[in-house]
Amino acid sequence: MKSMVQKYGLYLAWLVALTATLGSLYFSEIRGFVPCELCWIQRIFMYPLSIILGIAVFTDDRTVKKYVLPLTIIGGFISLYHYLVQKVPGFADIKPCVQGVPCSAQYINWLGFVTIPFLALTAFTLITVLLWNVKKR
Repeated sequence: MKSMVQKYGLYLAWLVALTATLGSLYFSEIRGFVPCELCWIQRIFMYPLSIILGIAVFTDDRTVKKYVLPLTIIGGFISLYHYLVQKVPGFADIKPCVQGVPCSAQYINWLGFVTIPFLALTAFTLITVLLWNVKKR
């Protein structure tokens, strides 16, 4: 299993980033879910990954992880914070919503715990773990 991740990890990480990017576009453009401020920040960290990792896959550049890992780790922490804002009462500062969608809004809540920030956190974590195990040639 580990040798498979070492061999195909870069490709799998790109597929995860591409799926997450297309999934977020599906939620906002097709389902009509308006992204909150934290969703936009997560997108800022996810969208470039689908391009950077795509180029790395086609050029077989395994050194790309030094550029990608900071994006996935920071994006993962933002997703975790956003998930906590949604699921832990009183976690976020109580502030009036002056503009846009509140970050505590849950458009989806599959199985009682799977929300959009949870999906983003899963994607950031998968990309991080996959790239961590990719070995240089």
